[in-house]
Amino acid sequence: MTIISLKKDWTLGERLGAGGFGQVFAAESPDGSKAAIKLVPKAPGASRELLFVDLKDARGIVPILDSGEQDEHWILVMPRASKSLRDHLTSTRAIGTTDATSILIDIASALAELDGRVVHRDLKPENVLYLDGRWCLSDFGISRYAEATTAPDTQKYSLSPPYAAPERWRAERATSAADVYALGVMAFEMLCGNKPFPGPHIEDYREQHLHNEPPPIDAGTSVLKAIITEALFKAPGARPSPSNLLTRLTRSQQQRSAGLGRLSEAHLGEVAKQSEAARQASAARTAAEQRSDLFRGASALINGLYAELSDAILEAAPSARNGKDGKRKGQTISLGTAQLELVPVFNTPLNPWEWRDAPAFDVVAQAGVILRVPRDRYDFEGRSHSLWYCDAFEAGRFEWIETAFMVSPLMGRNTTMRPFMADPGIEAAKALWAGMAEFQLAWPMEPVESEAFIERWAGWLADAAQGRLHAPSTMPEKPISQNWRRK
Repeated sequence: MTIISLKKDWTLGERLGAGGFGQVFAAESPDGSKAAIKLVPKAPGASRELLFVDLKDARGIVPILDSGEQDEHWILVMPRASKSLRDHLTSTRAIGTTDATSILIDIASALAELDGRVVHRDLKPENVLYLDGRWCLSDFGISRYAEATTAPDTQKYSLSPPYAAPERWRAERATSAADVYALGVMAFEMLCGNKPFPGPHIEDYREQHLHNEPPPIDAGTSVLKAIITEALFKAPGARPSPSNLLTRLTRSQQQRSAGLGRLSEAHLGEVAKQSEAARQASAARTAAEQRSDLFRGASALINGLYAELSDAILEAAPSARNGKDGKRKGQTISLGTAQLELVPVFNTPLNPWEWRDAPAFDVVAQAGVILRVPRDRYDFEGRSHSLWYCDAFEAGRFEWIETAFMVSPLMGRNTTMRPFMADPGIEAAKALWAGMAEFQLAWPMEPVESEAFIERWAGWLADAAQGRLHAPSTMPEKPISQNWRRK
């Protein structure tokens, strides 16, 4: 027999269940009071205070009867409910419109009362309990407690994948709209007998909540279908407020006239259009998010390469001077009259080519290397190469590639940089075009390999410092294989 002493002594009974954070046991006090006790581990970085929010006088919330700590756990004592919504769904699978509406009214009523005060963050059937004749919300504070912990697997505990709103997957600040979204998922599950997004793995849930449209709702009234569809909008700002949900759910219990019924059907059609627009906006947002992640990775890779090149040059030639005075705001390494500039990485805009026959690949980031020498009598003052982070060879596989450009010999003119770098744009697009144009590649599109890259540019800097760097006698200097992706 295990006794936990708080304000009262509580005798632990059978285990009732477990969640992401904590285990739940039946408990009884000497005066016969029955309760449920939750043991929450003292996770690093999460204090006891995070478990408590100001819910004084709030209806529809499972109250905390007693609390304290013992050994490695915080302890919460709550009234023992007769069942959870998960138990109810398991025993009945899909439930009728009347029962579903009644449950949703209880949930929406609690959310409306708490709107602007607190966000649950982890609403799901396991946290909706039947207590004293109504459905109540439990485990307020558990999610924010989980989010505060320094444990490496916090994320999987601080959200429940089947019910987590798109903004939760993006780690954005949670508002009451996230709870409304979870209510929408539960409502769908109640009416249809299955979740709108089936997973089953966490990465599947993330993709589905961010990108996919929920399947059609094949049960319930048109009013209820519209409410669920709106609650599942991808954009938080497009979802109805808890008070709006409560009002409409309450009205939906009343008998509707034929005219209002037809109006509800018309509204449902309009909601479907808005839902698709919201899904597309969420997909675009996620594409931008993915692009941002790619750019961060590209920056780390190129800055590491630059550091390797710089260290190798300064180790081999200690008299070289390191600076930050490049014409393109890059780091410079000077030796004699030669200057090597490492052009900093920049974001590449979407569709930068401005040319009718643009290449098919996507460039996320761009950089470059410039080697300058005093201009000679042939109007030559160095060479520069482009560095692009792109999926030039295989769709979706991004890597740094190196290339360089030249003016076509048919144009009868030249540039002082031979060859020269170009940002993704019309000049580069013309060079990558299958037809004839005034620009063409002078250096093949090839993946950057650090050893060969460092050796080549260090050698060219050595030649430049000794006055031996000249314009290539022929260009292209190497065979050009048209290996990049085309439309």
